[in-house]
Order: sequence, then C-alpha cells, then structure tokens
Amino acid sequence: MESLNRMAIELVDEALEYAEELSIGGYDLENGATVLDFGLEFDGGIEAALLLTEIQTAGLATPSRHLDSIGGAPIQYVELSTDRPAHSLLCSQKAGWELRTENFEGLGSGPARALVAREEEFHRIGYTDVFDLTALAVETDQDPTEAAAEQVADLAEVEPSSVFLLAYPTASLVGSVTNAARAAELATFRLTEAGYDPLDVISAAGRAPVAPVAGDERTAIARTNDAIAYGGTAHLTVREDADYFDAVPSTAADEHGQPFADLFEDLEWDFSEVPADLFAPAKVTIDVVGGPTYVYGETDEELLVESFDL
Repeated sequence: MESLNRMAIELVDEALEYAEELSIGGYDLENGATVLDFGLEFDGGIEAALLLTEIQTAGLATPSRHLDSIGGAPIQYVELSTDRPAHSLLCSQKAGWELRTENFEGLGSGPARALVAREEEFHRIGYTDVFDLTALAVETDQDPTEAAAEQVADLAEVEPSSVFLLAYPTASLVGSVTNAARAAELATFRLTEAGYDPLDVISAAGRAPVAPVAGDERTAIARTNDAIAYGGTAHLTVREDADYFDAVPSTAADEHGQPFADLFEDLEWDFSEVPADLFAPAKVTIDVVGGPTYVYGETDEELLVESFDL
C-alpha cells in the first residue's frame, strides 16, 4: 500500500495553492508547523470541505454533493464512495485522535493516525505508514498551538516543520460537510467492531444531509450527529456473509430515536458516556458478493426537521 500521508500531502499542497479561491487561510507556527484554517477565521465552503474530505481519506475516496430535501426544504447532501474502505476510512478518515495539550483541545482525523498506528484498526488491517510529512485534520474551535503540533510530530516521529494541521470548528460549513461525509466510514467501523474483517469490505458508499451551520459548538455537534444517525445511509459490498449485520445501523442502539441534543444534555456532555452503537448511519444495505443483500434500519425525517430547526 502506498503511503497515505504522501497522497494526502499532494492534496494539502493543492489547498495551499488555491487557498484564496477556497476561502481558507494558511500560516506557519514558530516551530515551522503549518496551520490551514478551514473555518476558524476564514469562511471555508463546500469546495474547501470536499477537498478536506479528500485529504482526510488520503485521496482514496470520492466525495460529491447534490441537492435533496428534508421536510419539503431543499437541503444539500454529501455522498462519499471508496473501493479502499479499510485504508481510506478506518486508517485515515476515522476521527480517532484526541489531541490535547495544556491550552488546546481538538479531535483529529486523517493520515497522521497511520504514522502512529496504535489504534486497533491498524492491527486488524496490518498497516503502518512511513513518511516524512504528515497531515491531521483537527475539529476544534481553537487556534492550533505549537504544543499541539509538537505532540503530533512526536507521536508521528516527524519534525514539527513537517506537520500540517487543518483546523475547523464543528459550527462551520466545513464542519457540517465533513461530518456528513462520514456515513460510509461509520458503517464500516460498526461492522468491523462487530467482528468483521475490514479487508473483506470491498467497497463502501455513504450519504447524509449537510446540517445547517449552528451558532455554537454544542448545537453543531448535536446536529451533525443527528444528520448521520437519523438521515445517513450507507451501502457496503462485502466478501463474506455474517449473522450480525443488523448491528451496523444506528437503529440497533437502544437510545435510537432520541435527538443527540437531548442525549448529550442527559449525559452532561460527557461524550465518553454516549453509546458507541448510536454513531452510525440510520439505514444500511450490505451486499454479499455471490450471496444475499441485507437492508437494515430506517431514516427519521421528522427528527431531522426538529434538529435542523426547519
């Protein structure tokens, strides 16, 4: 497998070259690390978000957008497909890095995770990346710090000047789009968490609505999770049959049907207490090559109308 970080850095270069056209900004920290602002001080936009999604998946997935409706209101949807789901979704796109330093906190996704390769997914897939440059997308409402870049550099075993941090808040257009692009990733992750071999997932595609940009981070986090859990759909093509495919959609969770805003409030915004099986698309088709095709789950348009304040 070619280096995920090498492929992603080519797209980072594209983002830097067309920063003005994408309504994003870039600057260097004192330790030489580069920050790309996808929505903190800059507006960002749909095209910026689609490019960031490509970076998060190391260029191995294809994102697109189209217009549909919820409750009669025109709403943008994002669709993402890949024929390398194990590497593009689990080894790269998955938001598995809790980046925390004294004055900074963010949730990291992207190919930098593959240089560290400590998460269980990398052991299952048997992949560890080696490259001298790296990119980490960071969902945060704070400006990335030198300490944050140095933490990434230390764990990824690269120089701080080789680190590119791509920052955006959840409450931004980029935040809404990149989160909507996770339906396929979350379906693939739920399947592998149930015990399925990630290398037996041949192809994955997902679709979800782009949540209206909220005025604060908590509302944005709730809306973007609702977009997947109640409006997201996914299609997986797999090699082998199994008897636990019904565990993949969010409808398998006991708490399904409760808006994330209410759930988070009940749990006092302790994300670690949220049931993991709720982080999944609402409806999933699993197509076994040469075998049956299963369909599980259901979307909930009424809940999305309420969540999106339509």
